[in-house]
Formats: sequence, C-alpha cells, structure tokens
Amino acid sequence: MQNETELITECRNKVLSNQKLTEEMTTQLFNVDDKILSQLSDAANEITRTFQGSKIDVEQLANIKKNYCSEDCSFCSQSAFFDTGIDKYQLMSAEEVVRQATDAKKAGAHSYCLVAAWREPSNKDFEKVCHIIEEVNEKVGISIECSLGFLTIEQATKLKELGVIRYNHNLETSESKFPEICTTHTYQDRIDTLNTARKAGLELCTGGIIGMGETRKQREELVQAISKLNPEEVTVNLLVAFPGTPLELQTPLSLEEILRVFAVLRFLLPKSIIKISGGREVNLDDDGKELLLSGANGIISSGYLTLDGNSMQKDVKMIKEIDLEA
Repeated sequence: MQNETELITECRNKVLSNQKLTEEMTTQLFNVDDKILSQLSDAANEITRTFQGSKIDVEQLANIKKNYCSEDCSFCSQSAFFDTGIDKYQLMSAEEVVRQATDAKKAGAHSYCLVAAWREPSNKDFEKVCHIIEEVNEKVGISIECSLGFLTIEQATKLKELGVIRYNHNLETSESKFPEICTTHTYQDRIDTLNTARKAGLELCTGGIIGMGETRKQREELVQAISKLNPEEVTVNLLVAFPGTPLELQTPLSLEEILRVFAVLRFLLPKSIIKISGGREVNLDDDGKELLLSGANGIISSGYLTLDGNSMQKDVKMIKEIDLEA
C-alpha cells in the first residue's frame, strides 16, 4: 500500500513539473488498490486546479439530425440496425438551431456542439450544416464545435474557415474491444478522421464510452490511446443501456472504475478539458460532483443526443455547491 501511495505522489509531482508519465507508470497508476483511490482522486484534483483553475466548462449539444444512421454501433439508439422507439428527424433547420443555441447561451453554456447521426455528411447536407454554422455565428455568437462523422480534408478545412473551434470524433472504446462494438467501420477509420481534423487546423475532442463490457485493461488501453492523440478536450460517456440495443442488459460500472478513468486521464492530459458526458445523471448518484473533484473539469448539460439531462440551472447550482465556477 505504501508503494502505491508513493507512486501516486511521484506521478503527481512529475505532472506538476510538466513531465510525462511512462506507459508503465500509467498502468501502475490505473491499477492502484481501491483503498487508496481517494489519494488518486485528490492528486488528480490538485493537477486539475493547478492547470485548469476552478472554472468548469459547460457545453450543450444540438442533435441536428436524429436516427437513421447507417452504422451498427451496438451502444447507439440512433442506429438504423436497432428498433429503439426514439423519434426521428432529418437535418434541422437553421432557424431552429439558432433558437436553441440562443437559449443555451442565455442559460450559461460556453459552447454549442452540432451533432449529426450519419456515417458522413453528403455534399448537400454538408452545405446545409455550413449554412447553420454561419447563421449561429451571425445571430448568436457562441463557440461552435461539430461532430459530423467522417470528414474529407476539404470539409474539415471549410469548418475551420467558418470558425469552428473543435471537432469531436470519439474512439468509442479500445482498439481491442472495437470489433465487438462496431462492424460497419474500423477503429482506424476513427483515427484517420481525427488526423484529418487536426491537419485542417481544428482542435480535437475525442473520448469514448465506458461500461460496455470492456475489461479494466481495455479501459486503460482507451485512456492511453486518447492521451497519444493529445486532444484539447476529452469526452467520457457512461453507458446508458438503451432498450432495443445489443447492450440493453449491460451492468453499470462501479464508481471506483469510473473514477480511475477520469483521474488517470488528468495525469496524462493536465492541460486538456476532461468532460463528463452522457450518462452521468443515470450512472452517478451525485450528478458528477465527485468526478469534478477527481480530474474532470467539464460537463454536458441540458440533455444528450437521445436522452434528457439536468437543466442548465441545476447543473450550475451543482457546480457552485462544490466551490467551483460555472
């Protein structure tokens, strides 16, 4: 136990002095005994406050195109492969997105992410998305991020020209687990898309979903892979076992296993935003307070792609209750 305590201290000191951890140290850190997880949490919190301050990044999503997706990702209620009973709509009008973005900004959102359920945008749909971005820029003035699936370098460059700050494309899970989760595209396809976005000058947001039946070793594999991409933002979702999907009977992860992911990510990426995303209201008893004191410094508020969430007002109150800033 003493050796693991010393390991946490050594790793914390390395990070605070701007040194990187080795993969071996990361593995040891990821597997410390449950009895000293509070020490891991405290060290991650110290790193967060040192590099990030007390401000929590609050983001709202816009599901601008819902369902009908051609991919068979086994966690996803929007896949055309599964009958999940959710409502469906094609690409949202610019007027509606502007209205929602305006409301989000007024409620306290710092950024607004446009998300579309498809493999990749057609030329026609991409033009419509560009028009939406232009309208939001002109009429709202909120930081825009996008998650539009696979992109060409020309499309990524156009998003950059329109002022999009960051592109989201999640790895979803570890490379070793990926073939069990999706068969219609590959893990490398996702890496290639992130590389395309980076080449176009966009900041990266990537992450995954934990609690899909992966092992702890596979969660560590995902954390290591995210770290190597050096994204400006990491988004970690907690699986919501949606009825009608292949994972509908999946058992939720324990808080201890969730905490390991957030804390170790903070050791590896001290200067990145690490965001608690989908599933926090379902999987966590405190809406994320403990994780915001264990490495995380961002949340998605006001709902997710197909699930309701807490109101922005409730989340802002929650953040202030732990003496952090919204």
